[in-house]
Amino acid sequence: MTATVLLVEDEAAPRSFMVPVLKGDGYEVREAETLAAAHRALDRGEADIIVLDVELPDGYGPSLLERIRREMPGLPVIVVTGYGNIKMAVEAMKAGARDFIQKPVEIARLRDAVAKAAETVDLMRELNHLRVARNPVEDWVLGETPAMQRIASDLSRVAPTATTVLITGESGTGKEVIAAMLHKHSPRAGKAWVAVNCANFTETLLDSELFGYEAGSFTGATKRKDGLFVTANGSTLFLDEISTMRPELQAKLLRVLEDRSVRRIGGSTEQKVDVRIIAASNRSLPDMVKATTFREDLYHRLNVVEINLPPLRERKDDLPALVGFFIRKYNREMGRSVQGVGPLVMDALRAYDWPGNIRQLRNSVERAMVFCDGDTLEIGHFGPDIMGVFDMPLRASR
Repeated sequence: MTATVLLVEDEAAPRSFMVPVLKGDGYEVREAETLAAAHRALDRGEADIIVLDVELPDGYGPSLLERIRREMPGLPVIVVTGYGNIKMAVEAMKAGARDFIQKPVEIARLRDAVAKAAETVDLMRELNHLRVARNPVEDWVLGETPAMQRIASDLSRVAPTATTVLITGESGTGKEVIAAMLHKHSPRAGKAWVAVNCANFTETLLDSELFGYEAGSFTGATKRKDGLFVTANGSTLFLDEISTMRPELQAKLLRVLEDRSVRRIGGSTEQKVDVRIIAASNRSLPDMVKATTFREDLYHRLNVVEINLPPLRERKDDLPALVGFFIRKYNREMGRSVQGVGPLVMDALRAYDWPGNIRQLRNSVERAMVFCDGDTLEIGHFGPDIMGVFDMPLRASR
């Protein structure tokens, strides 16, 4: 993410050292040599993060914290203090500073402190709805890692078309959400999209669910029923867990994709349908093709465009935005007003591997919201899987 760092430092030597480091990490940097200049920069809104020296020519640097706490709560401040001023730094932390760094400043320490502050900025932007204009749909956040930005670009190209799409990725990575986004931003959005999880049906039931049946075609078929292909005519049909579909039904699906027509079970006539197919799988279809458990011709017909969703462990830079999204979601659903997370939380979330991906993250944030009584999620509000990262005691901070 892009954040503006306001460096409040009167000495030229530390500024000449820190400014190139911060700019090299992609931050915009503003400089203020006095407390008065820092106040003017705040008036102009030129700070997402503040790196604040303690001793300034016109006053005590941490006095700026009083204004920030009053007017800009959540703005992260990193105090820079000389050797031997640890007590002063601790007092600044109590006054609202996020972190402190001792002089002489080490590059690694500076970069780490600012990066963690930037995560807070990212989360707060999400909570304050400042990213909505960049978000393809208002009810989800893609993230800003390179992989997700490529996916966002692909979505913008593919969504307006009728192209068949295959969405792949581990369980919990958001395949159904992406499918819904494709439908919502297509010319078919005016009609309700239809979704079916192929793993939830036996072969026979899935056949009748998709294609429908004529009255009397089998025991219990007392009247004719339209299948989901007919129901989704003019719209989008999402076939989740398509890897579980048996070969016989795969052949029927291939015919629909080729001919754009369906025949009810027990019927004798074909019915033309205009259905966009989006399929998803958490298993490797190429491996299944090699094992002859999935038809190669159907795989290539489905895989006109493939969107592969990376697991959460490979896109941890998106954690602040995702956590902010889920906090906002549960604030709305629970009537809460949580504003952010404690200093250890994001470290713990980054250290965890997330085998259940975004679905597990959502559940973890929901759990923390249940146990939080204040406006900040602390590490003790999360479950044992997250607290176990730091071997924290299994209790919720009230």
